[in-house]
Amino acid sequence: MNDNDERPVTIITGRVWRKKGGKPEGVHVMLVAPDDDSAVRRALESLAAEGFAEAELDQIGDMEGEPDEEPHLSAYQGALEGEVSIVAFDEPS
Repeated sequence: MNDNDERPVTIITGRVWRKKGGKPEGVHVMLVAPDDDSAVRRALESLAAEGFAEAELDQIGDMEGEPDEEPHLSAYQGALEGEVSIVAFDEPS
């Protein structure tokens, strides 16, 4: 792959906790990275920087296109611009 090839947006799904033993939240992290290991490392660093005490990541994969709805559409656009985009949401009980 050369520098002119665009990398797909990677999405990582899982759960996060703002404090140990607290209430879990669902999380989708979107970013562009050269490989899965780099994507996971950058995702964990960004989650820690945003104040999450714990993270449990479940799945990683490449997105097959732009999402249709917010907040994922904005997160996708941020990832294309080089950001690590985090979408946290309440987990259903």
